[in-house]
Amino acid sequence: MRVADIALPPRVDATTSSDVRYALQIALDATSDQTVVVDASSVELIDVAGLGVLVGAHRRCLQEGKRLVFSDPKPNIVRLFALTRLNRVLHLDRPQRATGAGMAEQPIHLAG
Repeated sequence: MRVADIALPPRVDATTSSDVRYALQIALDATSDQTVVVDASSVELIDVAGLGVLVGAHRRCLQEGKRLVFSDPKPNIVRLFALTRLNRVLHLDRPQRATGAGMAEQPIHLAG
């Protein structure tokens, strides 16, 4: 995978959603590539406002004939996408992470 066009902050929620939306719009406008890569490796929390921003960016990409790819999301974010069934809509690029027998899974953070 190539270098990311944009990196998401640790929290993609109601407090950051307008900044994330704006940054995604800039990244979509700035790239001529068919694939827009979003570095999701530092994201710890996404709430419903954040999910809405990500889905909106995905839809805009589709309208422009582009593909939005979320690179290296943490396991708890992958589980959140699975629980909301967004893993069927959004494109996730997940490199194999080291897993150990005694490692506890991280909980899904739900913000209210």
